[in-house]
Amino acid sequence: MVLTTTNPAPKQFVESSTFASRYVRQPLPRFQMPENSMPKEAAYQVITDELMLDGNPRLNLASFVTTWMEPECDKLMMASINKNYVDMDEYPVTTELQNRCVNMIANLFNAPIGSGEAAVGVGTVGSSEAIMLAGLAFKRKWQQKMKSQGKPYDKPNIVTGANVQVCWEKFARYFEVELKEVKLKEGYYVMDPVKAVEMVDENTICVAAILGSTLTGEFENVKLLNELLTKKNKETGWDTPIHVDAASGGFIAPFVYPKIEWDFRLPLVKSINVSGHKYGLVYAGIGWVVWRSKEDLPDDLVFHINYLGSDQPTFTLNFSKGSSQIIAQYYQLIRLGFEGYKSIMENCIGNARILKEGIEKTGRFEVVSKDVGVPLVAFALKDSTKYTVFQISDALRKFGWIVPAYTMPADAEHIAVLRVVVREDFSCSLAERLISHIQEVLKELDSLPSRIVKDSHVVTVAKEVVGENKDAEAAKMGDRKFQEKVTKQWRHFVKTKKTGVC
Repeated sequence: MVLTTTNPAPKQFVESSTFASRYVRQPLPRFQMPENSMPKEAAYQVITDELMLDGNPRLNLASFVTTWMEPECDKLMMASINKNYVDMDEYPVTTELQNRCVNMIANLFNAPIGSGEAAVGVGTVGSSEAIMLAGLAFKRKWQQKMKSQGKPYDKPNIVTGANVQVCWEKFARYFEVELKEVKLKEGYYVMDPVKAVEMVDENTICVAAILGSTLTGEFENVKLLNELLTKKNKETGWDTPIHVDAASGGFIAPFVYPKIEWDFRLPLVKSINVSGHKYGLVYAGIGWVVWRSKEDLPDDLVFHINYLGSDQPTFTLNFSKGSSQIIAQYYQLIRLGFEGYKSIMENCIGNARILKEGIEKTGRFEVVSKDVGVPLVAFALKDSTKYTVFQISDALRKFGWIVPAYTMPADAEHIAVLRVVVREDFSCSLAERLISHIQEVLKELDSLPSRIVKDSHVVTVAKEVVGENKDAEAAKMGDRKFQEKVTKQWRHFVKTKKTGVC
């Protein structure tokens, strides 16, 4: 949910729609329900006219979320759009399809499922909910252990890298768990397993490792983390576990990097989440979380209801939700199979490589993403004294591209990058077109005057942050040094700002 920040004061009515005026002539109230009905054609046209100004999802290179599916899957989704998944007794086949998905994913992640046993997991509306559920399971298990030992259980903490997605901060804040972050450093933008284990104490409910960092796509070294944490657990008598946030990488590593050990092959990995709506290749609204065994999901977190027709166990943060995404996930799993997923992921990686090479050939950027990881390209300007990655991001929008620019988390805030996520629908030709547009933008920005201008509005605002007289300061240190000081102070001013990339 996005909290509304719309100011209702300027305009009280939606402007008359160009074509809907054939049906209605009265302006539409902007923030109140209209008094009268309107023809269905008019309602459709009014909304269509407004949505024209949205960006093109296929050109939204900020998002990991799937923006294309086969028409046959679209038909399946539309046919089931009126099914409420929670009515399991009324829709037993849909429930069975979810259970099949859970078991397929658990087996993909090498869960130790015995003969005749079913995997333990659940479908969610995304990895954020999946992480909340996994975190709650770790917190409850830790509380039960501490209570049984007669120890305080009111100050749980979780250890992560500073590169985690914002949902981890939400979990920590909403469920009162201290978030202990391993800071980053220039050139190393993922959690350091050594530093992470050093931060673990008796109150640590788990260490969260990221398989596919949002910032650079890099896989964290879960195997090394497991080895170091196993050693510390043995020395201290603790049993601190690992959760793997595989939101982006969970549907990539098994197909492209099968030798990398990050999943349930490692004994301390107790739960894994993955986003079906990212490289699971389903439209937004589906995530999964699977546990190693039944013992890792406390029974008292599972509710049982019977007022919908039969006893139904449920472990979710929400209740009602659509069935379409679950059915779509099952479609993709059986339609593509292992071979199909492998082919698609290899193609994405190949297109990311083409894009990386083209960006490097400009000679203007340093690529900070790694070859092994999620197929994306994150790159920083080698020289940002004349213009910034933020200006490049803005300039690319005139071509329709949405390419995010952002600064790294602590302690690498001085690094600002652009990031392009390569999805299934990002073809080789699109990669080549993007490269040519980046070159055009660079040429255009090169022709502009230097951004080191003492009278610009940017420096005027930054002057207030610096808190010193601009002219006197500039006279002492010169334009270039003054600009560097402004930049440093501005970064300090916005250091608490989190990236909105997903």
